Amino acid sequence: MLANKKKNIDTKTMNNDSVEVTVKGVMPTSNGCAIFLGNDEKTFVIYVDPAIGNAINMTINQVKKERPLTHDLIGLILRGLETSIQRVLINDVDEGTFFARIILQMENELGKKIIELDARPSDSIVLALQMKQPIHVSNKVLENVEDMSEILERILRKQD
Repeated sequence: MLANKKKNIDTKTMNNDSVEVTVKGVMPTSNGCAIFLGNDEKTFVIYVDPAIGNAINMTINQVKKERPLTHDLIGLILRGLETSIQRVLINDVDEGTFFARIILQMENELGKKIIELDARPSDSIVLALQMKQPIHVSNKVLENVEDMSEILERILRKQD
């Protein structure tokens, strides 16, 4: 469920409470896809449904689509409204369920507005990748997830 929260965000403060991560791998699983996110210190996994995993994979690999998918459409709408994604923040995890925020910036003749939306991390990741914007994870989340760096390395070695 998306809840629209309008509030001023001190992005400098938020940056101190989070770190930037990248998508390090997309692996199929029996129930969907494992999205490996991380930085040089730690990698963790978010499990998503197959359609979102496919959308992330297609975006990373810059696969051309015949028709726009939902995430493509959202990106086109944002561009049409002269709104940009500043960044995505994976801000919480509760018993394996991750939560995220999309921070949007809208600037027009009436002024500048920052909007923060509650969103699924999987959708947020696709949009951030499409718009070439950073994905951040809160320090709190990073401290509470298992480091999967070695597992990802083993999987990648087996694929070679």
